[in-house]
Amino acid sequence: MNRPGRALLLALAVLVTGSGASAQTPAGDPRRSGFDFMGPSTQAMQKDDTLNPAMLWVKDGESLWTQPAGQGGKACVACHAAASSSMRGVAARYPAFDARLSRPLTLGQRINQCRQHHQQAPPFRAESQQLLSLEAYVALQSRGLPVAPPDDQRLTPFRQRGEQRFMQRLGQLNLSCAQCHDNNAGGRLGSSLIPQAHPTGYPVYRLEWQALGSLQRRLRGCMSGVRAEPFAYDAQELVELELYLASRASGMAMETPGVRP
Repeated sequence: MNRPGRALLLALAVLVTGSGASAQTPAGDPRRSGFDFMGPSTQAMQKDDTLNPAMLWVKDGESLWTQPAGQGGKACVACHAAASSSMRGVAARYPAFDARLSRPLTLGQRINQCRQHHQQAPPFRAESQQLLSLEAYVALQSRGLPVAPPDDQRLTPFRQRGEQRFMQRLGQLNLSCAQCHDNNAGGRLGSSLIPQAHPTGYPVYRLEWQALGSLQRRLRGCMSGVRAEPFAYDAQELVELELYLASRASGMAMETPGVRP
């Protein structure tokens, strides 16, 4: 896409979604969003929707929201009406427990469940542009709201396993998530600052990727970084880790779509 076309789409996205937002952490709270660990130019990209490349995906997600799909010929809007009202706060509560499957689902998995069972359409491929776009559009409706993991006792064993995995040493480098993101947050790994690993901005646009990506993509990248075999997309282990990360970020502001280095 040429630059004028890209600028026009971003401007249209702003008309739909309003201005961007930076992270807001309550005074005295030691937790910090990854936004606080970024340089001024990257922060500026997130704060201004006309500069944030992720808004291109959000615009695609808005189109998918109103587009009929599957044998049922239904669009998301047919059941949920305007996303600005029906989806407000939804992303802040995921992963959430699914009674039919007896396990937690991420927001992306829930979108695919809706496609299969209500639209009678095939699920989007993990990390596909369509899934990321729709997930980003839904998550945008919660921007500025606090992360609010469900108070659901059925999630407890899954969250506990996620915490254990956060503390577990992995790979040839024998490192755990906690060693970097708890013990050495604010330090450097090579030339990169180490954030606290709060998932407040996902899906995020990463300059390294030159694309929008999910939290699972970031987690898999970390696993590869310590020379461990990454779990497959949508593996229960990744969902449990997401669930624990959401509990660590409880009360922090949603930023989707974030921008990261």
